[in-house]
This record gives sequence, C-alpha cells and structure tokens, in this order.
Amino acid sequence: MAENAGTSGTTSNNGNNVGFKEQDQLLPIANVGRIMKQILPPNAKISKEAKETMQECASEFISFVTGEASEKCKKERRKTVNGDDICWALATLGLDDYAVPLKRYLLRYRELEGEQKPAANHDKVAIVDNCNVEDGDNMGPFI
Repeated sequence: MAENAGTSGTTSNNGNNVGFKEQDQLLPIANVGRIMKQILPPNAKISKEAKETMQECASEFISFVTGEASEKCKKERRKTVNGDDICWALATLGLDDYAVPLKRYLLRYRELEGEQKPAANHDKVAIVDNCNVEDGDNMGPFI
C-alpha cells in the first residue's frame, strides 16, 4: 500500500522505468476518502487501511483502462486520449456496466457544452458507436 511507496522509479507494464514514486501515481488519499464517505452513513468511519486499499485499486483501475485506450490511440497514430477512447476501452475490457453510463454522461456533457459554446455545436457527432445506449439504461452516479 502507500507505506510501500519507495523513492525509486516504478516500472511500467512494458518494463520501462518511468521515474515516478509509486505514491505519485496514486489518486490523492483525501479525495478517495471523501468519495468513500459520500456513500456511507454520516457517523461511519473509514480506516486508513481501507482508504489506502481503495486508493490503490482506483488508481490501478484508471491506469488499466487508460492504458487500453492509449494503445488504441497509438495504433491510430493519435496522441490524445479522449472520452470516446475511454468508453471504447471499458467496453473492450468487458466493463460495459461502466461504459454505457459513461457514454451517456459524455453525450449529456457535450450537449451542455454545446449550449454554452454555440460556435462549437456545428459538427456534433453521436458517440454511441461501441455501446448500446437505450433510454432505460441505468446512469448510476452520472445523472
């Protein structure tokens, strides 16, 4: 866990030393604790060990999905990973329960951004190509 974070560089999936401390690649523990606390009753407590465990899991999940999206971008000779790439990666990794609500969130976000930036609204493209997004799909926390 975080107590194992050394000062030497860590190794990426392909064996390259990326020169970061392990804790530099983790989400801030205060943010993780705040997110965890939102779902618990007001008087509930969370141990340091639980926060550190969740911190590592969430950080690893983000790295895993982003790595898959990054590989897609490399194959397509693109340098920027976008929201569509993340949705594609989630679906590719069999995480459709996350991909579908994220697609819907992206659509809604882009609609709202389009209302705020009328000039950017001329080339809107639907992004529901990899996931079946239906009106009845559960949005979870993305409502």
